[in-house]
Amino acid sequence: MKVFIVFSIGMITLASCVPTKKYKDLLAKEQACSEELAKYKSSALTNEALAKDIQSQYNLLKSEANQLRADTTALGQKARVLNAKYDQLKAINDDLEANYNRLRLAGASETAKLSSELATKKLELQRREDELLALENDLAEKQELLDERQKRVTELEEMFSRQEQATRELKAKVADALKGFESKGLTVVEKNGKIYVSLEAKLLFPSGSTNVDPEGQKALVELAKVLETEKELEIIVEGHTDTDPLRSSVHPKNNWELSVLRATSVIEIMLAKSNMDPKQLMAAGRSEFIPVDPNNKAKNRRIEIIISPNLNELYELISN
Repeated sequence: MKVFIVFSIGMITLASCVPTKKYKDLLAKEQACSEELAKYKSSALTNEALAKDIQSQYNLLKSEANQLRADTTALGQKARVLNAKYDQLKAINDDLEANYNRLRLAGASETAKLSSELATKKLELQRREDELLALENDLAEKQELLDERQKRVTELEEMFSRQEQATRELKAKVADALKGFESKGLTVVEKNGKIYVSLEAKLLFPSGSTNVDPEGQKALVELAKVLETEKELEIIVEGHTDTDPLRSSVHPKNNWELSVLRATSVIEIMLAKSNMDPKQLMAAGRSEFIPVDPNNKAKNRRIEIIISPNLNELYELISN
């Protein structure tokens, strides 16, 4: 925001020395960049929160599945113990019934005693049967819940796997399309589920300029041709400068403006030379504050194109 305020004051100051049409064009372009940057910053923050939420839900589901699996194992062990006790009681009951039949005529007192013991054992046997049935029902419910949780964990794992595979394949396509520029200050890496295409300023811009050289335009066109068919991506183009101060009475007036305008120039070329959807793109300026090598200014002067997957499908699965 401070950059835009300074820019606005600068524009007012320069109004007297810059032709009115050029002034209005610059003002409109800067306003558009400001609105575009605000929108995509919001989108980037939302997606970052969304990714954290999805990872948290995934970890919770996996933890619940592990707990249910442990509960199921314990219930299965308890069921086996109860089955063994049930078999023992049934054998005792069978013996008592046999003894009862043998001693039925031995006397009223002995008969009454045996009848009492038999009734007690039958009650115990029935109690054990009821407990075993309740345990089996609980075990079935736990197993059903475990199956449901495991299914959702599997779906998430499969979706993560597909997304990782798609990212690897896209990185290979990007690297293959740009392999002729690797010796000219271009790198392609995959990090944290995103693809980072870094182009040193020497490949793209003359010193202090926002106009892309023809050789740099070729690299951007090749990249745009790969990305134009990938409709489920979000792409941030970041401009970076070195620490050398840039002070000018005309635009760009400082490193902040230089980094933003260079990112905008890159996006304009990619859109003009391909069928990319403008809604997938965001221009951002980082000025000098995220260097990759504090001892190498040339590497810090660069454009970084960050290609991220769209997380809406994962979020929808978690929500449902």
